[in-house]
Amino acid sequence: MDILQIRKQLHKRIDSLPDDVIAQVADFTLFIMVKNQISPLYEEWEINQWQNFTLEQFFREEDEVEYSISDAKEVYKTS
Repeated sequence: MDILQIRKQLHKRIDSLPDDVIAQVADFTLFIMVKNQISPLYEEWEINQWQNFTLEQFFREEDEVEYSISDAKEVYKTS
């Protein structure tokens, strides 16, 4: 199987996964990238992608403490 077929198959599988599993896949890919010293392309992200990423990290299920949107707004006030 060539690399293009592997990529297409991987995309199909990822698209069918539930959101919580996709988050795990994303964490694993970041781990692999760090291990192989591959820089993520964060510089290409738009502002809304950064906002979504930040909120997802803020409300991760592994947290023992629960946060609300008002907590986030209080902590991350913009001037």
